[in-house]
Amino acid sequence: MPDNLEALNISWHPGFYGAAELEFLSNKGDLEFQREYNLSKEPVRMDLLIIKKLSDVRIENELGHIFKKFNVVEYKNPDDALTIDDYYKTVGYACLYKGLGESVDQIPADELTISIFRESCPREMFKTMKKMGLEIEERYPGIYYISGKQALFDTQIVVTKQLEKETHRTLRVLSKHVQEEDVRAFVEKAGKMTEPGDRNNIDAVLQVSVSANREIYEAIRRCDKIMCDALRELMKEDFEETKQETLLETIKNLMDTMKWTAEQAMTAMKIPDADRGKYIAKL
Repeated sequence: MPDNLEALNISWHPGFYGAAELEFLSNKGDLEFQREYNLSKEPVRMDLLIIKKLSDVRIENELGHIFKKFNVVEYKNPDDALTIDDYYKTVGYACLYKGLGESVDQIPADELTISIFRESCPREMFKTMKKMGLEIEERYPGIYYISGKQALFDTQIVVTKQLEKETHRTLRVLSKHVQEEDVRAFVEKAGKMTEPGDRNNIDAVLQVSVSANREIYEAIRRCDKIMCDALRELMKEDFEETKQETLLETIKNLMDTMKWTAEQAMTAMKIPDADRGKYIAKL
């Protein structure tokens, strides 16, 4: 059971959006990512729309081998179910997207694909699909292609914990049961990325992964100085914010229990004079 509200309310989708862009980093210039794409004036929207800019460009990552011009992506976080109804809902998103083109057949059906991501294998949904006559083929580890007469669009179901470790750490760390080797490999690789957009995506992934797996990240930081320094550098702003929140809470506790002023509490805590103003402003 989660031991605090934060564990119950992890916002997984920003981490997935960051992971998706990092997965396709080698084709960054060939793809356009549109997050939470609105399908109408009402709040009906798909999680992610990826537009392939040039038809003759091959996407290196096998997750993108199915891609055509327009690619509808749905993400299910580790707490979400994935049922046959969710599959049809995503098909519905793709149908709406096609039907809302500005001109007739502006978005051809044969240029649309569907990708659904989930950490664990949706066995019951696969059973239902097979009963319906749909065919399921594991084209690559963890990547299942769905085909058959009832499949309106080329579709893949991606089971992230079954993906190849060496090439998909960004998605594998989006788990409530992350593996230490995935964390270490992801942090090591992330430390070599310097572009602001990439660093923002890394930060989004880490915020989710750390929130869901605090114990393992703390254990790594305690026993591995190099990895601790790498994490601190990658999440510099987040660590600083957490540190400030902790100090602010301590100041408040001292003021309540000892009946001290803020200045007295900060003096006891040896907080530098130059830093005291930002704490006083938040009291």
